[in-house]
Amino acid sequence: MKKSKWSITCIALIIFSSLVSTSAISQAGQEPDAQKIAYYSGNHAEWAESGDAVTAAPNNHKILLENDQFRMLEVTLLPGQKEPVHHHRWPSVLYILAAGDFIDYDGEGKVIFDTRTLKTPLVFPMAMYKEPGAPHAVENLSKTITIKFIRVEKKQ
Repeated sequence: MKKSKWSITCIALIIFSSLVSTSAISQAGQEPDAQKIAYYSGNHAEWAESGDAVTAAPNNHKILLENDQFRMLEVTLLPGQKEPVHHHRWPSVLYILAAGDFIDYDGEGKVIFDTRTLKTPLVFPMAMYKEPGAPHAVENLSKTITIKFIRVEKKQ
């Protein structure tokens, strides 16, 4: 049975609306402000279309749903994998199902974020809101855990 465009849009909107109210990470058993991950957003008008996540890193970003309001992606990084540099031009919410340690690099290869520097480990599953994401590449440092999450982007 095929879901209507309206019901899928409503589901995406509910997910986005429920998570966008805070920029903090929401984790089970942890205060919302206990872990904040700051990422550089920048001016998405300056980012080349070819750097879009689905185009630049297609093996890691699979479109589950796309319409004129939302794009829902399944994001996967295998153990030891580093994805190609890409960007996210729209604000989004992430529902991270699983991850081990990872490093996020900016477009020039400089470390933006390294989970090994956190005072307490991240707890999964977790949800977070992100502004448009400047060019970056994530490296999965785990030898056994696949990074897997759903990203719902709100087109502007």
